[in-house]
Amino acid sequence: MRIMFCTSDKIGARLIRAVTWSSFSHVCILDGDEAIEAVWPRVRCVPISEVIWSHTRYAIVDITCPDDAAGIAWARAQIGKPYDLFGMIGLGLNHNWQDDAKWWCSEHLTGTVLAAGRQIFREGMMHRITPQHLWMLNFNEL
Repeated sequence: MRIMFCTSDKIGARLIRAVTWSSFSHVCILDGDEAIEAVWPRVRCVPISEVIWSHTRYAIVDITCPDDAAGIAWARAQIGKPYDLFGMIGLGLNHNWQDDAKWWCSEHLTGTVLAAGRQIFREGMMHRITPQHLWMLNFNEL
């Protein structure tokens, strides 16, 4: 499975990086020439070129998963669900407001990888994951 980490100089991206101590402010799943991403106001699917165009820096990483197709199907099933703004705020307040009907980018990606048959974080911790936590992992050596 391929994922893309990205960031920009926009105020929101700078704020996310500052609050989460992250090198990147966003992460999304790549499927062919499309990106599946949790952004305000909802999970969506757009051309990868649109994600690249809206960011100043990006990196693409491959993750080895037992069933990429199942993960991509799960990610696509989330399209249209709302962005988890309160979950993101709860991250900064150290409060678990995780809602499986809403997603922010890091928890959406983690759910996708889990649906693809790979658990990369301990159970019950998905509400605490930032782009930086994902960036720190060496996915192919876990």
